[in-house]
Amino acid sequence: MQKQRIDYIFLFTVLALTAIGLIMVFSASPTMALKLGDTYYYLKRHILYLLLGFAALYFGLKLDLGMLRKWSLPIFILSLAILLLVFIPGVGKRISGALRWIDLVFFSFQPSELIKFTMVLFLADLLSRRREYMQDFFLGLVPPLILVAVVSAIIVKQPDLGTAIAIASTALVMLFAAGASIGHLVSVSVVGLASALGLSVSSPYRLQRLTAYLDPWQDPQGVGFHIIQSLLAVGSGGLFGAGLGASRQKFFYLPQQFTDFIFAILCEELGFIGGAGVIALFIIFAVRGFRIALTAGDDFTFLLAVGLVSWLTLQALINMLVVVGLLPTTGIPLPFISYGGTATIMGLFAVGILLNISAQAGKAGG
Repeated sequence: MQKQRIDYIFLFTVLALTAIGLIMVFSASPTMALKLGDTYYYLKRHILYLLLGFAALYFGLKLDLGMLRKWSLPIFILSLAILLLVFIPGVGKRISGALRWIDLVFFSFQPSELIKFTMVLFLADLLSRRREYMQDFFLGLVPPLILVAVVSAIIVKQPDLGTAIAIASTALVMLFAAGASIGHLVSVSVVGLASALGLSVSSPYRLQRLTAYLDPWQDPQGVGFHIIQSLLAVGSGGLFGAGLGASRQKFFYLPQQFTDFIFAILCEELGFIGGAGVIALFIIFAVRGFRIALTAGDDFTFLLAVGLVSWLTLQALINMLVVVGLLPTTGIPLPFISYGGTATIMGLFAVGILLNISAQAGKAGG
């Protein structure tokens, strides 16, 4: 029996990112954890999430990808039904005005993190079966675009425009990889950007975020407060940072300092060098991930790998651009680094699937 040959560079990159995440959650979370009477409350939970995540990674590595493909439609339909559960009173849990979680008593589950994976899985199966139609707009692009539009509309309703944009962007990359016309994709992208802008100006809270993005100093104590505090954290880090644990912004200045804006605290404590190091790790993650896709043995695993790498890389890019003020503020975590349960587990499960694909390619090449 041949031994599986996984991409160890890819694996070690993910291990490095999760280790950095664990250190930064340890550094950034104690001030908020004090409110709960336990300085290590969030750290202990994050360690639990990582353990569950690595169990999911191992499960993904050993999973039968043919069986996964066979069940892609039922899995997607089930995840879509779970996504809709957040709108049921008593089931959905509202946090900071957003209805994105299902309350499971001991912890909260975020269905949008599950739908990111199942959407990629189902699209990989759908597009691999329809590659001969991809140059035709109505036969090739319209069916998957309708699917993406439905999922995005549900997520926007929560509201979570950032996640909807990440999902739509991932789908566009997969359509490109499947052979769709570049002209068609450009037209779809223009319509998508116009729709996102329209949603932004039609909603008061999204319009406030857009205004804060354009000029946060118009209201530094109000809508501009979040991004100003993030920029102060990033800027005050300098080249080498203030030192691990020495952040000032984590003392109730910067909101979400160990979740969506953990990269700002990282830059404050570890400086430009630390931030650049994390960016370099994500670049390696993307390069090695797409290399895994190119060595995949069939269209389905190729598109599945492209989708998973695109999802995690684009999400990381969006998060970091928000932190440095190059995109309007949106609630989207930094993969492998931000504190969070569902996102951590699903991200590491996706890594397991990618390692599975690389192992199958290794066996075929061996």
